[in-house]
Parts: sequence; structure tokens; C-alpha cells
Amino acid sequence: MSLYDDAVLVLKRYEDRADADQEQLRQTYLDHLAQHADGMWKACGAGHLTASALVVDPERGRVLLTLHRKLQMWLQMGGHCEPEDATLAAAALREATEESGISGLTLLAGGPVVLDRHAIPAPCHWHLDVQYAALAPSGATEKISDESLDLRWFAYDEVAEVADTSVVRLVARTRAALEGGR
Repeated sequence: MSLYDDAVLVLKRYEDRADADQEQLRQTYLDHLAQHADGMWKACGAGHLTASALVVDPERGRVLLTLHRKLQMWLQMGGHCEPEDATLAAAALREATEESGISGLTLLAGGPVVLDRHAIPAPCHWHLDVQYAALAPSGATEKISDESLDLRWFAYDEVAEVADTSVVRLVARTRAALEGGR
């Protein structure tokens, strides 16, 4: 199965009945892929899917955010899919591992936590981000990558003070998933 086929399957399985906006985004992503055979790749000028993961330490009630080098914003780990990524989940886990420096991350079961579409500068127009949650192993130690200016753990309730609404929403959805309320 190709990465493209995996993305279509993941999106078809993704359901968030409680939120009409998520259902609309899911359909936007599927429509985008149907219209753009290259919709998984950075080269797609109309936009492309990306994969990200919020690194979570549920034992301590905190998340690891990166101060993104280009955007100068506190964000979850994530980025572009690569040809070697077999699945969206694998892309999200690779990005989280590379950017956090933490080995042994595992994705929270159940697939993506939330979808987030955001505008990006030309020549491309949109990132259609498929967002997962990655559980940090006990005692995990982060290491800053070349893509980050800083890495920092934030308590759940501190995130709204440093990050935008998309990250706050991702934290809230992740907490709900951790508590069994997907």
C-alpha cells in the first residue's frame, strides 16, 4: 500500500462525530487527495498533507513543544511526509522522534487525534496536518534538533499561555483521548 493509499484509508476511518468542523476538514482532505495525485508531497502547489505528533508525558501531565526555527512559534513536532514513510502514522512518529530527540516514543492508539488546516507562504498554499499524540517513555530526555530553537515541557494548563489555538485544541483532544473520551 502506498502512503497516498494509507492517507485515504486513515482519513476514511477518522471520525469525530462531536465536531462538524472536523468532519468538514476530513472531507476537504479527501477531496484534496482525489484532485491531486501529488497531494502528499511538498511539491504540490495547491497544498499537501503533513503529519505531526504531540509528545505527551501523561504521568507528569505535560507536553513537549518545539520553538519552531522558521515560524518562531511553540508547536508540536511534525512536518512533511518523506518517500520512505510507509504510513501517515510512521511519518508522524519519525518527525516526533527526529525533532524531540526522544527514542522509544509510541503513538496513542486509535489513529489521529485531530486534523488542522493552516495557510503557509507561497509557493504552496496549505498544510493539511494530520495530528497524532506520541507517548514519551518514562524518564525521557529531549534533545534539540536543527529544526528547533528550543524544546520545552509545558504543563497542560500552561500551553494556552505560549501556543496558538491549534496547539491548545490538540492538547485538549489528546487529553480527552488519554481519558478514554475520543
